[in-house]
Amino acid sequence: MENVLEVIMDLNRVREIISALADGHNPFTGEVFAEDSVFNNPETVRALYTALDLINSRVKSGNRKRNLPENAGKNWEDEEISQLIREFDKGMNINDIAETHSRTSWGIRQKLIKLGKIQY
Repeated sequence: MENVLEVIMDLNRVREIISALADGHNPFTGEVFAEDSVFNNPETVRALYTALDLINSRVKSGNRKRNLPENAGKNWEDEEISQLIREFDKGMNINDIAETHSRTSWGIRQKLIKLGKIQY
């Protein structure tokens, strides 16, 4: 599996290059492209900015994934569900439960809703 940080760093460089091209200059020399350059064609510029938007979305997604707890999105084991119920029934705070299970508070709430422990 690729290191998420390395992918994001690579995408940051890709963003710099595409942004320079879309702005009409050589990303390596800073030279402005001639009027008749393919990089000054409106359709090319739109395509480059569309690619830039997609890359920006990927970088944001990578940042979110990197900040998620270890078990976020993983399936729940029966024993973990039992532990969750015990902790909730004892009055443990949802944020503390989330930290204990290495999950998001949102994930804990959703599981408790599915278990009928709290209302949506």
